[in-house]
Amino acid sequence: MQDILSILQTLHRPQLLMRAARIGAVEYRRSAHLPRLLGYGRTPKTAATLLKLFEYEDELNIQRKSGESAYNLVRHLDVLIAIVGEARILRASQPNG
Repeated sequence: MQDILSILQTLHRPQLLMRAARIGAVEYRRSAHLPRLLGYGRTPKTAATLLKLFEYEDELNIQRKSGESAYNLVRHLDVLIAIVGEARILRASQPNG
């Protein structure tokens, strides 16, 4: 099984969407963003949060690619911002070894 950061590296989305997510991740605060995406309550640890966000993003990407009318670009961008932000938190918490 791939580790979480490897999954992130294999995530291929339109360049403009990812650029917007990286820009938005500069202002990412998990206490403000995650409850909107995952519901209120106790926020899971970063790794578990990323796995949930990957699942949710995959569903949104399927909707985007199929042209479903239920697709919400803003929601997709919010999820990608959270993924990039959580990945940065995870990378920062790892020892530089």
